[in-house]
Amino acid sequence: MAVALLPILGQVALPVCPYADNGSQIMATQTKNAGHAAREAIENGSYASGISAVIRTLVNVITELAPTNIPILLVGESGTGKQIFARRIHQISARRDEPFVKISCASINAESLGPELGLNGNGNGDALHATRGTVFFDEISELDPACQRSLLCSLPDGDSATRPGTLTMRVISATSRKLDEEMHAGRFRSELYYRINGVCLRVPPLRERKEDIPELVEFFLTKYAAQLGRSRPLVTAPTFQTLMEHSWPGNIRELENVVKKVVALGDEHFALSERVEVPASTAPPDGQSHSLKAASRAASREAERELILKALARTRWNRKRAAQELQISYKSLLYKLKQIGLNDSGAV
Repeated sequence: MAVALLPILGQVALPVCPYADNGSQIMATQTKNAGHAAREAIENGSYASGISAVIRTLVNVITELAPTNIPILLVGESGTGKQIFARRIHQISARRDEPFVKISCASINAESLGPELGLNGNGNGDALHATRGTVFFDEISELDPACQRSLLCSLPDGDSATRPGTLTMRVISATSRKLDEEMHAGRFRSELYYRINGVCLRVPPLRERKEDIPELVEFFLTKYAAQLGRSRPLVTAPTFQTLMEHSWPGNIRELENVVKKVVALGDEHFALSERVEVPASTAPPDGQSHSLKAASRAASREAERELILKALARTRWNRKRAAQELQISYKSLLYKLKQIGLNDSGAV
């Protein structure tokens, strides 16, 4: 049976997809104008954001942060879409009409860093051309010591934003490493770490947001059908089940490659045979049931987490003001931040 995961036209409810797995059914119940979302995402040059709670929270936070000049550090595994979120921040900021400059930190040296940023060769002189765009440092942990020093000299320190040679672009950085550990090991300058880490946001891996897979699959099917001049293929129910059960160690990048291959070959089974394996069943053991109380507590924690993050975003991450807005003590807020997994560096 072929199922159009997210049909290209109209308001639709995802169909009920029966699978021959212990006689069970996987219910796809989300209602979404998926075709419109996919087309809009392609026009914006970005992935569809998704419907999962963790992504909705992340999108809410970046929406609050985008109008500010606060440096942002995006942390997440390779392939999770950190660059996409960096571009999204730029697109909804006041700098949207200015350049978005990507710096691949693994392939740059101190001599070329200055010109890339619009500064002179040593990063300490007058700007060659002032710009108010956004600079995105991809895998900033890959910067060598000389580049780290040059970049540090170019970043504003809060009191000298008009100093000649100071970078006027909004700084967004990304890493798949734990920068605090790199810093403690002496491989990353502590001054630079604190300068780029105004707010640290965690981009979740795909295995933590599997409810977003249908929308992402729709996006990539539509994108590559147009790029390759092919008809948009249908995906069968068993293949969809395989996509939902796969662990996706390569995250969204791996999913994108699989869907691109499906479109290019027109054969979903061959496209998946080399990359995706269906894992063993993760169903709970016989006799084990899910607690309604536990589910209620989990939902309450998620709602509380979102309220706290929104308050922090509204107050530009001023914790004392956020505590006042939430009508709790500052000490209680710090405790709750620890409970919801907001670490000392501010990563969510």
